[in-house]
This record gives sequence, C-alpha cells and structure tokens, in this order.
Amino acid sequence: MEMSKCGVLVSGGLDSAVLLAELAAHHSTVYPLFIEAGFPWEGAERRYLKCFLDVVRAPAIQPLSILAMPVADLYRDHWSMTGRNVPDAASPDEAVFLPGRNVLLLAKAMIWCHLHDVPAVALGLLASNPFPDATPSFFAAYAAAVNQAVMGAVQVLRPFAALKKVDVLRRGRELPLELTFSCLQPVKTSEVSGSAAILAADSAGKMPALPRTSEVWIHCGRCNKCGERRRAFREAGIPDPTRYASETRCIA
Repeated sequence: MEMSKCGVLVSGGLDSAVLLAELAAHHSTVYPLFIEAGFPWEGAERRYLKCFLDVVRAPAIQPLSILAMPVADLYRDHWSMTGRNVPDAASPDEAVFLPGRNVLLLAKAMIWCHLHDVPAVALGLLASNPFPDATPSFFAAYAAAVNQAVMGAVQVLRPFAALKKVDVLRRGRELPLELTFSCLQPVKTSEVSGSAAILAADSAGKMPALPRTSEVWIHCGRCNKCGERRRAFREAGIPDPTRYASETRCIA
C-alpha cells in the first residue's frame, strides 16, 4: 500500500540506503531515522550516510533525524563495544547477533513516527536474517504492543523481507553505493588518496566528496560485514567500489 509519508531506519549500509531511495520514489515524504547507540562504527556510518543523502537529494527525503539510544550499559563487555574478537569474514551471520537490537531500534523509531504523525516505519531486513527479533511473528507482536502502549497505529514495513543482499545490490546498482558503509571495525586513514574512494557524481556530473578533512574512514576488509559486502558485489556481478584497508579476499 502506497502512503504519503514513511519513516525508514537507516544505518548507512547498503540495504537501508537502497530502501531509502526506493521509498523516496513512491512516497511524498520520507524521514530517514538513524539510531545512535554508541557503537564504535557509528561515526563512519553517519559520515557516509550524510554524503549519500547529499548526493541522492530526492525531493521526498527529509533531513536526517538522529535519535539517541545508548546501549553501552547493556553490551558493556560485548565485542560490539570493546572491539575485541570481532567476527571475521569467515564467520556465520549468527556471529553478529546483538540481543534485542530490533526491540531497541523499533521502540525509538515507532514512537518517533507516532509523535510526528508518520503512519509507517520501514526496515531493510533481508530474507537471510536468522535472528529471533527479525521474524514476522516478532514484528506483528511487537508493533501491536508498542501501538497499544501509545494508542497508535504505526505500521512496521519490511519491503526487502523476501530478498537477498545480491538482489538489493542489483536493484540499487545505479545509486552511489560507494557512499554506503558496512564495517564492524572501520579504519581511519589520513591518506590524501582516501577521499577518492568515496566520491560520486551528482546529476550535474560534478563530483562531491566528503567534507574536507585529513582523516577518512574506510572498510577494514576483514570483518563479517566486509566479507558479506564483498561476496554480495561478486555474486551480483557488479564491480565493488569499496575501499578496504585489507585486500585479503574473504572466504566464500
């Protein structure tokens, strides 16, 4: 069902970036929502996301809203906070499970939408998501509970629920995918050449870059998310525009 307004949870990654662009083509107003939880990779995500939004510039896309949801007290000794024993490129999807992550993300996003009269919020979850808080039954029950609590009617949409990452890549191949970020251990570099990896042409043919700085975040090339990203580009038959700190090939 097409709606005039929709919120979308964005992380700066491939899936949510493509979803945002697709929603903007079918809604009059789209609100990108970034949940700031305090994970080490969020600075890089925000930086890339803002550049992606600057380049896409769809009329429907509203300014980015950043909503705070600190979780350091929950995940205190977890690899996602300490940076130790981060799942590598050969690890299974289950290795990156963050217990209750969708519970936290949706609570903030749904209530924001309710308070701003936005009838739905969308997530870029894929068919391959194996986690218990990513099932149809979870979303139905959780959305009902939140709506009951606030006397609301916000819908939770999962447009990519039947897709694989390779499908999403193919749908978004005309987008500036080099301005997306999906890495658990971002590497900061001061190399002048670093900014060249995160440029994209706008409709006028100009090449906007990240805000001028001596430091640029790039993908580590070794973590679970970098491995997933590399495999998806390869399987989609699309050249990977990502700059990785490690060029070691991931395990298929």
